[in-house]
Amino acid sequence: MSLLLFAEVLLEAVFLSVDPYMRSFSKFHMKEGDVMIGGQVAKVIQSKNPAFPVGSHVVSDSGWRTHTLSDGTGLVPVLPEWPKDVSLSLALGAIGMPGLTAVYGIEEVLGLQKGETLLVNAAAGAVGSVVGQIAKIKGCKVVGSAGSDAKVAYLKELGFDEVFNYKTVGSLEEALRKASPEGYDCFFENVGGPSSDVVLQQMRKFGRIAVCGSISTYNDSEPQTGPYPYFTMIIKELKMEGFLQSRWEHKHHETLKRLLAWVKEGKLQCREHVTKGFENMPAAFMGMLQGENTGKAVVAV
Repeated sequence: MSLLLFAEVLLEAVFLSVDPYMRSFSKFHMKEGDVMIGGQVAKVIQSKNPAFPVGSHVVSDSGWRTHTLSDGTGLVPVLPEWPKDVSLSLALGAIGMPGLTAVYGIEEVLGLQKGETLLVNAAAGAVGSVVGQIAKIKGCKVVGSAGSDAKVAYLKELGFDEVFNYKTVGSLEEALRKASPEGYDCFFENVGGPSSDVVLQQMRKFGRIAVCGSISTYNDSEPQTGPYPYFTMIIKELKMEGFLQSRWEHKHHETLKRLLAWVKEGKLQCREHVTKGFENMPAAFMGMLQGENTGKAVVAV
């Protein structure tokens, strides 16, 4: 006999997400004993809410837990046209929050145009790998930086025009100049830290920067100070804007449908780093922060 109240649903996690933002959010907004935040794909196993029938799947912000009791608030049904041969885990990756982030950063913040040159760092990650592929769909030159030779090879498979391993190049400045001697129209920033200043020196006049993440600073015990690139930004008349995908929530449904269509058409390739077992959530999270993943890091329950 169900103990659910009217409109309640009982969710069972199928896939859980580990993402860089969790580190900075938990550091400043959580206390010991709180349930770790995070998204998950969950199956409805009991329901008194007709909008979420038993057996259906939803994306929720239920955090690091295997079962959740919900009144339906904030639950997003998986797209009804989701193909059976596409893993539901992609609803946490390329056809989920990272994919939305990539689209809005490119279209709403950067206004990327055909023929322009885009640089994206952390390019083999959940967001960066989608950013580069969408930029190629739009007819742009794409340069990516990543942290291993294997990731460089993967990005070349995805169609990136130029890729380099930032850990092994002798000079970031020289690597950037070699990859695009004419400079960069747009920069999709996922990393932060001193390397950003090096990139700004090679932005073209009226260049645009979308600031999505700052993973290089998330584990710092003391906040970094400087460099201060304001003079460069003035001389080059650059535009830099931080953003969160939630700003365009009203567009999410249509954007997810576009992302799914690209996947079905083979225009958007999706690699995942899957860790099995809920008990391995902490290890998966720490591994992601250390760059162990190529593509989206998820945990399969």
